[in-house]
Amino acid sequence: MKIKTIFIFSIVLVLSLLITGSAFAQGLPAPILPGPPPQAPLGGLSVLAIAGGAYAIHKLREKK
Repeated sequence: MKIKTIFIFSIVLVLSLLITGSAFAQGLPAPILPGPPPQAPLGGLSVLAIAGGAYAIHKLREKK
C-alpha cells in the first residue's frame, strides 16, 4: 500500500511540474508599439512658399 501511494504521488508531482513548466514557457506578450509621431503642420509653410513664388514671378515680370 505504501509503494502504491508513493508511485501515485510521484506521478502527480511529475505531471504538475510538466503542466506548470509549459505554462511558464509561453513567453511574454508582444510589446505594444507606440503610434506614429505627430506630423508638422504644413499649412502655413505652403502658403509662405506660394507667396514667395508669386513674389518671384512678379519681380521677374517687372525686369522685362
